[in-house]
Amino acid sequence: MPDDLLHGAEPEKYDASSIEVLEGLEPVRKRPGMYIGGTDERALHHLVAEVLDNSMDEAVAGHANRIEVELHADGSLTVRDNGRGIPIDPHPKFPDKSALEVILCTLHAGGKFSGKAYQTSGGLHGVGASVVNALSDSMIVQVARDRELWEQRFSRGIPLGPVQKIGAAPNRRGTTTTFHADAEIFGSHRLKPARLFKSIRSKAYLFSGVEIRWKSEIDDGETPTTATFHFPGGLSDYLSETLGKAATYADAAFAGTVDFRERFGMPGKVEWAINWTPSRDGFIQSYCNTVPTPEGGTHEAGFWAAILKGIKAYGELANNKKAAQITRDDLTAGGCALVSCFIAEPEFVGQTKDRLATSEAARLVENAVRDRFDNWLAGDTRAAGAILDFLILRAEERLRRRQEKETARKSATKKLRLPGKLVDCTQNNRDGTELFIVEGDSAGGSAKMARDRRTQALLPLRGKILNVLGAASGKLSSNVEISDLSQALGVGLGTKFNIDDLRYDKVIIMTDADVDGAHIASLLMTFFFTQMRPMIDAGHLYLACPPLFRLTQGAKRVYCLDEAERDLWLAKGLGGKGKIDVSRFKGLGEMDHKDLKDTTMDPATRKLIRVTVDEDAPGETGDLVERLMGKKPELRFQYISENARFAGELDV
Repeated sequence: MPDDLLHGAEPEKYDASSIEVLEGLEPVRKRPGMYIGGTDERALHHLVAEVLDNSMDEAVAGHANRIEVELHADGSLTVRDNGRGIPIDPHPKFPDKSALEVILCTLHAGGKFSGKAYQTSGGLHGVGASVVNALSDSMIVQVARDRELWEQRFSRGIPLGPVQKIGAAPNRRGTTTTFHADAEIFGSHRLKPARLFKSIRSKAYLFSGVEIRWKSEIDDGETPTTATFHFPGGLSDYLSETLGKAATYADAAFAGTVDFRERFGMPGKVEWAINWTPSRDGFIQSYCNTVPTPEGGTHEAGFWAAILKGIKAYGELANNKKAAQITRDDLTAGGCALVSCFIAEPEFVGQTKDRLATSEAARLVENAVRDRFDNWLAGDTRAAGAILDFLILRAEERLRRRQEKETARKSATKKLRLPGKLVDCTQNNRDGTELFIVEGDSAGGSAKMARDRRTQALLPLRGKILNVLGAASGKLSSNVEISDLSQALGVGLGTKFNIDDLRYDKVIIMTDADVDGAHIASLLMTFFFTQMRPMIDAGHLYLACPPLFRLTQGAKRVYCLDEAERDLWLAKGLGGKGKIDVSRFKGLGEMDHKDLKDTTMDPATRKLIRVTVDEDAPGETGDLVERLMGKKPELRFQYISENARFAGELDV
């Protein structure tokens, strides 16, 4: 008999009234992280991106050529464009509401689903404007259409009244949105002029047909309070400004634009600019429909494929056999590139759109860039020869280092007392190898069956790793889990860490999608951040993304990372026949090894999150780690008090 009945307590009633239904924009306020990735400073600035992207979509579609962005002294922000203006007439499905109210108060409502209003756009799911509305304590939208000015006001996603005509607008058109982020959601975080200025300037580079005017009533002492951005040269201008006076192997960057409709008979285009320099490390910044994709994706893959095939073909024509050994890593070593594509109905990974997943984009970009690159190399043989020599030199250095590391790794493996639970890979050199840190033996068993034994190694953890921020140095050195992890990686801790000794190319934390799994992942990231920080800076640390759900409709199968992605697929359908069956994975140990391989471990189909430190605010990362994982419980209590209202359905 249950304890509560033994003690005479009234059992908690569980019936239909216990089922909570979140209506309107309530889900956004309850779980903002599902829609904007959190409630931190990055998430706050994502609100600006959502509003600005709507105006950029109007410009890209040819309906606007001017956008104004103004940061006010009270922290509110205004974005104004001279586009068509959001429709204010009654919506056919909701005749008692204007289209404006439906767009701003309903998830998955917008003009970008059918492709009729916008052939390409940065907004896809119809949640951008409504999410900003839900997370703002004040939002005012003015629409100038047909020589008349209309206005509607909102607070926390709720209309304060219907849309109203407030006057004539004979010389004005477009949409003006002013919002103030809700302190109940974002706490003490504020919009930063420097961060906004950088983002807005990059938007202007991405579409040469738009002029963006910036104004800020907040003077941080570094950022101009007024500026106008208009760059007819597009990405070519952007790259020239970024490289400054750095020496380059080509006098003029390889840059261009290809319209997909003219070339392939479909909407969209790609623009790019690239040059090589010995003066700095290489980089690539990519965008899709003006949305930054910091984690890259298929458009980046297509671009690098075109460049790699082109330079190898040129080397073959020049009868230089060493060109065949050039790889993508050699291209990116000194290659500074910008890539921006516009495609219809792109698929992104997650609502924050950090990585493009549209497979067709790789083919479109590669085919568009390849011919142009071949012609560019043939037309400037001096620059082509210099770039080829530089890339061959990089390839030879890479091969030499790999041979040295392979020899060192073989001898180190013989000398190292590797942990007993480590399931190592068979490849001797580090390039392309991966170590999965998994939670427990059951998950390790599934992962062992799912892995590629040639390149993928496994280290099951016996339990939760020590919190290194609260531990003495003696306890740190004697901890078995930390000792096993250090030995498996082949490196020391703190000042003794040497990245050249790292035995694996990628270190991937793979834990269950529950509270314990999140805690273990947090402890591991804290460990790497404090004891092996260069590993994070060099891009070697990742988080696996095992799915929470599997959706099946006939022969069609889709995996979803979270509830938001599940709901998106359920809303638009899988394209199969019959009822959609939804399965939830309880943990990695209970996941079939085939599912685990396809969704989480196979490089061709998996999704990884690279662990990075925010370049714009590196100190804030350290402060947050200390606040959440340090010795002072009062700081954790303060953080929990500020953010507890966002938690729901806690697994405790």
